[in-house]
Amino acid sequence: MVGSPDFLTGQGTDQSPEFQELESPEGEMHLRFFLQSGIEMALPAVSIREVTEPSPDRITPVPNVSPLLLGTLNIRGQVIWVADLGQFLGEVAPLSTDRADIPVIAIEDQERMLGLAVAKIAKMDWLDVEQLKAVKAVGDEADFEAMKPFLRGEWHFGEDLAASTLRLLDHVAILGSERWGGRDDRQHGG
Repeated sequence: MVGSPDFLTGQGTDQSPEFQELESPEGEMHLRFFLQSGIEMALPAVSIREVTEPSPDRITPVPNVSPLLLGTLNIRGQVIWVADLGQFLGEVAPLSTDRADIPVIAIEDQERMLGLAVAKIAKMDWLDVEQLKAVKAVGDEADFEAMKPFLRGEWHFGEDLAASTLRLLDHVAILGSERWGGRDDRQHGG
């Protein structure tokens, strides 16, 4: 049984190939997701507080705020702002809220937290940050210029650049952006 030396070494048992050796992951854990336009993005898992998929009626609209903000959401007793990440990054079409649930990624840095509403959560993946490349424009140059300050780099998979590019977002730059209605943390003690 468990105390047997054969159990610890795996000797004397029929081991199938999938249990013989686990590969050690390379890189760091990231969450992959899609914007409304179909662009795939990633965030480092260490920057994510929580991923949730609330119904749109759980996001409370707030009047007279930036059009980038969908409203507020209560996550485990803490009320946070929820933003349309695609529009924040310069996409023209707003996120469709006419659906059963909206994927929200709550990112944080120090005492700041923000919910990023996205079109679709893809998966968690180990990605090697040493393999990041410089960001290149793909598609509309105006959209790219709006997005560029919030990108740390991109990974290229396969031969086709446009179809196999995964862009890494800088959560600290997003949280500190003046696009949130011109708020400057230096003026508010943050």
